Amino acid sequence: MEIKYTWIDIISKIYKDLHNSPQVMHKASIATKRRERILQYFDRLERIHEKVARYGRNSDLQLLKKFYHDIYVIKPENIPNSYFENQRKIMKERGFGNIDITPEQKQRLIAQIIADQEASLDKWLEYFLFDEESKSYEIWEKYWVFQGLQSLGKYDKETGKFTKRDKTTVYPFPPVEKEAIFTTLKLMEEYLKNKTGDAEIKSALGSGNFKILYEYSLQLMMNKNNKVTYSNNGKWIKYEQGSDYPLLRDSLQGYYTGWCTAAGENFAKDQLAAGDFYIYYSLDENNEAKIPRIAIRMTGSYTIAEIRGIAQNQNVEEEMLPILHEKLKEFPDRDKYLKKEHDMALLTKIDKKNQNNIELSIDELMFLYEIDYKIAGFGQISDPRIDEIKSQRNTAADFTIIFKNINRNNWGDLDLSNITSAKELIIPASFHGSLNLRGLTSAADLTIPTDFQGLLNLSGLKTAKSLNIPYNFSGTLNLSGLQKADDLNIPIDFQGSLILNGLTDPLGLILPKHLAGNLELNKLTDATHLFLPDYIGGNLCLQNLISATNLNLPKYIGKSLDLSNLEDAQALVLPSIINGSLYLTSLSISNNLNLPKYIAGDLYLSNLYNAHNLVLPEFIGGYLDLSNLTSAEGLLLPIDFDLSKLLVPYNVEEEILNNPDKYFRKEQHIHR
Repeated sequence: MEIKYTWIDIISKIYKDLHNSPQVMHKASIATKRRERILQYFDRLERIHEKVARYGRNSDLQLLKKFYHDIYVIKPENIPNSYFENQRKIMKERGFGNIDITPEQKQRLIAQIIADQEASLDKWLEYFLFDEESKSYEIWEKYWVFQGLQSLGKYDKETGKFTKRDKTTVYPFPPVEKEAIFTTLKLMEEYLKNKTGDAEIKSALGSGNFKILYEYSLQLMMNKNNKVTYSNNGKWIKYEQGSDYPLLRDSLQGYYTGWCTAAGENFAKDQLAAGDFYIYYSLDENNEAKIPRIAIRMTGSYTIAEIRGIAQNQNVEEEMLPILHEKLKEFPDRDKYLKKEHDMALLTKIDKKNQNNIELSIDELMFLYEIDYKIAGFGQISDPRIDEIKSQRNTAADFTIIFKNINRNNWGDLDLSNITSAKELIIPASFHGSLNLRGLTSAADLTIPTDFQGLLNLSGLKTAKSLNIPYNFSGTLNLSGLQKADDLNIPIDFQGSLILNGLTDPLGLILPKHLAGNLELNKLTDATHLFLPDYIGGNLCLQNLISATNLNLPKYIGKSLDLSNLEDAQALVLPSIINGSLYLTSLSISNNLNLPKYIAGDLYLSNLYNAHNLVLPEFIGGYLDLSNLTSAEGLLLPIDFDLSKLLVPYNVEEEILNNPDKYFRKEQHIHR
């Protein structure tokens, strides 16, 4: 039996309801037999194709394209929400954070999906209408191919299979592969003639499964091409931002790189609109640079957005790496890009492992907690997945593993602020750096390292119960969350610094006699019940103290003294020497003010409006701030004071410059 009569059996078998479909019944009679209806339909379809192909009128072509679009192209209502969620996921995995897709962006994406499917489907129609090779194909064969396209989703280069296409598939139709189409149709023709065929695909031939047969033909074509050893020699071609995108897209057709640039009209168009595009093409059998091997997509002309190869998962082939690295020398941000690409890939891997309860390696834990460096992403802010992952983990257990597996003396900054219990946390006995444990509300089970240098943030503690401060602690201990101090035990000779900025009443606070670092008590408004150390090696900060009543300052302050809210100097007894700066920025008059004889740093008296009764120190090493003085009257500056460090209004400065003998303790050279 001739093939022109046998094909209808397999078409009827594959498409059981074809004879009753709207397309067939459009001009058929119900009384017409099933076989006759189908024959009439294909005869009518062939005449339409021939008319469009022969006369080439654009209006006819557009009508035929619309006919196919209506049948095969996805409808807006069928685009699944999962597609938009996947776009958000991709952006998130690139480090751009949790980005919401606006209704306007959603409509733009829908329009792009439809446009790409229409354009990719048009390539198949144009091939069957106008290509000389396709003129030998019967109309039923063309119909079978078009129907088969409905089963072809995205091609997976690793498996050699297409994902299954259905009415919700958003991916464009695959590119036209003439050789694979020819092979597929010849296999079917041979089967129809004598029922023979390759055993591997005989079942697919019998059932007319286009997807399996086309995948088989495509694999034959690729295997043949893979046997050809292509040179790694070639050249880079630059497609400039805003240039003719079809040149870029068409250069990738038929090579199955997996790059989205080749998938549809809008991918290449949008990418070239955003920046330059570089592709390395190696030489083919004709010694022409046509085989795409590496792609570098840019944002603008100087920032690398993406690098892709044709190896598994779009990685760059090992033999192509030297070519890539040489090219990257041209881009100033190459190191930043490579680090971002590495960090985002590793963070995605960790995210997936964490979701599946797979144990993280020591290197992955150190990366997640940014022990050695900050994680770099492509967004403007820190990747939100970092905090999301950490919030789902037992941070105390993670850090105990980290501490056990590595030995280092300098830890840098460690943020363990989400730890709420120290039960599983074992900190090394020696720790240098910053350790943030502000999430702890209780000191139970907490062992502070005996050798601690840096900052230990325990600002979340409301009580000092169970807090054991080592004798040799020499860092800064932040206890600014304490609201009472009766449970606080501090070593009598404390080598570190104390931040107690949460205390409003020092009742019960026993401070050491000797404190080597800083002491901050910035929330105190009066000095009742306050007993300060005799010696403070660093700064003493009593920023909110309003009155000096009952204030007994240390005999020695190694750095600065901050009494910036003190409103009255009555009862204020200052040390004779201050080795840092003195802040008295709220004093408006100098009555009863007895300043130290020696101040190594700055003296801030910025609220004084006159210098009557003001006796300045004999030496001021830094700036003297008298920026609110209304006149220089009564001012007597230290010997050899550098006037460039005097902060006063312009009129006061002029008065001093014009009468230096009057305003200095003795005659001296004026420094400008």
